[in-house]
Amino acid sequence: MTLGLVLLAIHNALSFLIRIAALCALPLRHPPTTAMAWLLVVFFWPFPGAFLYLLLGSTRLPKERQTRHEKAMEALRRIRRQVRRANPEAARLGEMPGHVKRFAALGQRLGEWFIVDGNSLAFIESAQDFFGSLAKDIDGATRQVDLLFYIFVLDGETRPLVEALERAAARGVKCRLLIDALGSKAFLKKDAEALRASGVRVLEALPLGGLLRRNKLTARFDLRNHRKLAVIDLKTGYMGSHNVTDPTYGGKAKGAAWHDLSLRLTGPIVAQLEGVFLEDWYVETGELPEEDWSSLQLRRSGDMMLQTVPSGPSYATENFQRLVVSALFEARERVVITTPYLIPDEGLLQAMEVAVLNGARVELIVPEKVDQFLVGNAARAYYSKLLEMGVSLFLYQPGILHAKTMTVDGSLAFFGSSNFDIRSFALNFELNMVLYGPGEAQSLLAIQESYLASSRKLELKEWEGLPLWERSLQGMAKLLSALL
Repeated sequence: MTLGLVLLAIHNALSFLIRIAALCALPLRHPPTTAMAWLLVVFFWPFPGAFLYLLLGSTRLPKERQTRHEKAMEALRRIRRQVRRANPEAARLGEMPGHVKRFAALGQRLGEWFIVDGNSLAFIESAQDFFGSLAKDIDGATRQVDLLFYIFVLDGETRPLVEALERAAARGVKCRLLIDALGSKAFLKKDAEALRASGVRVLEALPLGGLLRRNKLTARFDLRNHRKLAVIDLKTGYMGSHNVTDPTYGGKAKGAAWHDLSLRLTGPIVAQLEGVFLEDWYVETGELPEEDWSSLQLRRSGDMMLQTVPSGPSYATENFQRLVVSALFEARERVVITTPYLIPDEGLLQAMEVAVLNGARVELIVPEKVDQFLVGNAARAYYSKLLEMGVSLFLYQPGILHAKTMTVDGSLAFFGSSNFDIRSFALNFELNMVLYGPGEAQSLLAIQESYLASSRKLELKEWEGLPLWERSLQGMAKLLSALL
């Protein structure tokens, strides 16, 4: 037997063993959809597939990172008790229907933050207004500025914000900037040192490692901190979908600007945003939160009832997914959802179908233009199913709609950084806000109506008329949905 035949036999034997090992192990480690997706990859490409699985297959965080998360949560429970004693939970909750009270309790069990009254909010749509408002508040800071963003870029649009940070640090204000190691990789490489030199503490979240983990905190590279928040002097907070970059993402959007939505918040809810920041800061630094908020009186600034719900791999369940599904099961009149990326899991699909069967009008707004080829085709593979179950699908025209929102029956709303896809539900660290009451929900619904006015409705007949090759491409992408 020649050397070539020996090598071929070894290759075939190893390929067979890899497939058998995958068939035995993957169904035990993952839900059926995820296991099937990985099996598909491994069976077609045994060696590259096995390598990718070893690199990306586990969603478990390193033990040290999980331990730090648990310590941070324990410290934050002390802070929560202090804030709660000084600021009782929403008085108006007693006026709400029973299912809303149960929902608020579920949100607290999942994310550990309770519903609070006495807040005011303002929606900010344009990137220029967002950066300008945040820079103005930073210029007024006297004590502390904390920022956490997935993408942070120094460009013409964001320079005023960066300069405001530098001025605050020069005044002696404690400034901390936590940015995702992958999303903000360019800034960390080129511009972070200059900002550090001005007195701002700049830290990377979820540091990247090579094939061999470089430290005990490095997780798989696609587990990312996707949160966007800012807290100034514990008085003013921001959260939503804006990244710190120009709305064309440095021209990558190819003329299709991103349309985001963020909240400027005042009132007791700001303490919850600071708590989320402190959790992430401690996990990366080991600096346990030492704040004493026992005498802190978070002044009421309005009558909005809000609840912060963080989510991510460090939590026992997929927090945001559970809340969304729970709300959809209770829907009876109208649901409006906006998301740039839609790759629903089975639970979300069933919940939308139940909402339709219960008589609710479910309207889903997604961008017609997509910025990611594989993810976009995987999402489009679900359009037929959604249309057949009675969901109204609208394609946003002006650009890439990046706002992540949901309103339910005009009295409950969701808002934040999480897309309605498997990745955001299970893999990314996200931050979302629940808005309780008709006033809160209607303010968001009015913005959703403006998105609807800039969208065209997709009909099932039109979608079924797509060429066979395009539908086949979508079907193949759909098989990898659980991995995207």
